[in-house]
Amino acid sequence: MLGAIYPISKELATAFYEKTVSLKVKKDTILLKEGERCQYMYFIKRGAMMGQTIHQQKEIVTYISIDNEFVSSISGLHGVVPSQEAIIAVEDSELIAMHNDDLQELFSKYFDMNYLFRVMVEQYYRDAQERTHIIRVGNAKERYLYFVNTKPGYIERLPLHLVASMLDMKLQTLLRVQKQHQLSLQKDRETEDWCAKIEDYIIMQEAFKTTDLSLEKVAYTLSSSTHKLSAIFNNVYKMTFADFVNGQRIKSIQLQMADTEAMRNFTIEALAKQTGFASRSAFYNAFKKIVGVSPAEYRSTLSSSSI
Repeated sequence: MLGAIYPISKELATAFYEKTVSLKVKKDTILLKEGERCQYMYFIKRGAMMGQTIHQQKEIVTYISIDNEFVSSISGLHGVVPSQEAIIAVEDSELIAMHNDDLQELFSKYFDMNYLFRVMVEQYYRDAQERTHIIRVGNAKERYLYFVNTKPGYIERLPLHLVASMLDMKLQTLLRVQKQHQLSLQKDRETEDWCAKIEDYIIMQEAFKTTDLSLEKVAYTLSSSTHKLSAIFNNVYKMTFADFVNGQRIKSIQLQMADTEAMRNFTIEALAKQTGFASRSAFYNAFKKIVGVSPAEYRSTLSSSSI
């Protein structure tokens, strides 16, 4: 992993193996108490660790880190000053630890170690800034969405009361926001399914060519309600049912108008009737509304472009 950051020498690699210690800790193990000096830098091979501080007799989670992340005291890095937060195992975890004295020795002997640590600390502080940003942005819903988008998989894995503490909200609030988000995702999937059914019936099966096609008929065919389908046309397609159907009819006519052979055998009005328009005026009004020009003007542009 370190080699992926910067190509390290064999000597440094050997020193790493000599200086690091492997640890297995049980859930709820306290690696560092608040107010103690942090003497180690930890790397999480497997598991999850959290930072926790106590303010006005309330336990507050300051961060949660999982597999393949480094953990130490931010406030008391290298044990220079007492830590303002405890480090506690959230899960049974496997760690690699290096003492501050050994770390300083590697700094003095190996230039590449200094570069590696700089990159690691930069990432560490970016994560810290992100955690700070999480609890600053917006309302509870916005904080929740920011967290699940920037830390995919965390919400399913970690105890929710700890996530709630880190996001500065009550557990009941987190559960409510999570339920609302899950319902919205379910609704989105249902909407996608209904859109697929609508497009299959109206477009792929060419139901738009039916002159008397109505919202009621589509709802009956798809075993839905007119209210639900109307909401989908208005909110998803951003148009009325009539405009959606007429749009498909106009697209079909435009394709046929571009076919020279088809235009030899049919008038524009005949194409309109064949495509589902009940009257000449309905066709012309729909064509001008959707395309922006009359059918004759549109056809003249096709003729000029083919010259």
